[in-house]
Amino acid sequence: MIYKVSVIVPVYNVEPYLRKCLDSLINQTCKEIEIIIINDGSTDNSQLIIDEYALKYDNIKTIVQNNKGLSEARNTGIKHSSGEFLAFVDSDDWIEKDMLHEMINLAKKHSADIVLCSLQNINDQGKIIKKLPELHQLPERIDLTQDFTIFGEMSCFACNKIFKRELFNDISFPKNMHFEDVATIPRLFLKARTVAKSNQYFYQYLVRTGSITRNYSIKGINMFDAIEIVKHDFFKSIYFKNLHDWHKFTIFQGFYCFLAYYAYVNDYSSRKKMFSKLKETLKSEHISKKQICTYNRFGKNYLSTLNLKKIIFYVLQLIKL
Repeated sequence: MIYKVSVIVPVYNVEPYLRKCLDSLINQTCKEIEIIIINDGSTDNSQLIIDEYALKYDNIKTIVQNNKGLSEARNTGIKHSSGEFLAFVDSDDWIEKDMLHEMINLAKKHSADIVLCSLQNINDQGKIIKKLPELHQLPERIDLTQDFTIFGEMSCFACNKIFKRELFNDISFPKNMHFEDVATIPRLFLKARTVAKSNQYFYQYLVRTGSITRNYSIKGINMFDAIEIVKHDFFKSIYFKNLHDWHKFTIFQGFYCFLAYYAYVNDYSSRKKMFSKLKETLKSEHISKKQICTYNRFGKNYLSTLNLKKIIFYVLQLIKL
């Protein structure tokens, strides 16, 4: 069978959640999908569940490897995939049954390189705790060569998108890097020309205690490493003249998103190093206090939407921009 989508599912010690994730993939209304499960060194009973599903369903491919981290697990999945499009689903999350069918249809309808949908955060009790709309204000089809503003405004999730596989021909997720999505997803957009989107909340993102995204540490400094990786590709891309959008990307990821992470880091030494790197990056990118305060996201002043204005202004005073 020629698969329309290869769904790549890295697995690491998610025994309590894995069945729900795999059931959501098996029950997709789009049947022309392959499911590639990478057991990244799990020490629980995840592999028993994987084997059970692999024996039952022909479109499941399984790979077992020593623990190498999320990026390397995804890269392994990419190497073993054959679909026209690639999708990434975290093994403790799940997707709505029509997600891949609707997104493939949008890809065909608009000859899109990337298709995205909205997502929502779910807690352990199954309650929606936050809706994360993705570009709802924009049309269904976005021609990046005519309007590149989303580059400086979008969220860099890998999980709520499908990508033409050739976008990954010379791109992989960076090894041992926190914020691997920030270092990778924008680079795929730099190679794309047309993006399509659905306003449906197809992706269900589980926020659970103890997940990797809740462990705040010095690894947050990797945000700036990710920005440097994207910068290298940005100035080699066809969009290199869109400097305003590059600055917006740096402000959103390197200031606002970074501070949202930094606020939860408790170790004083780590905070000092991270703050120093923040100052260094903003100055090297020639980002001014005015640019930060007037940063617009989706047509609205971003600072005005936050409840942390006093803290933001205090940080700006410390940085002395």
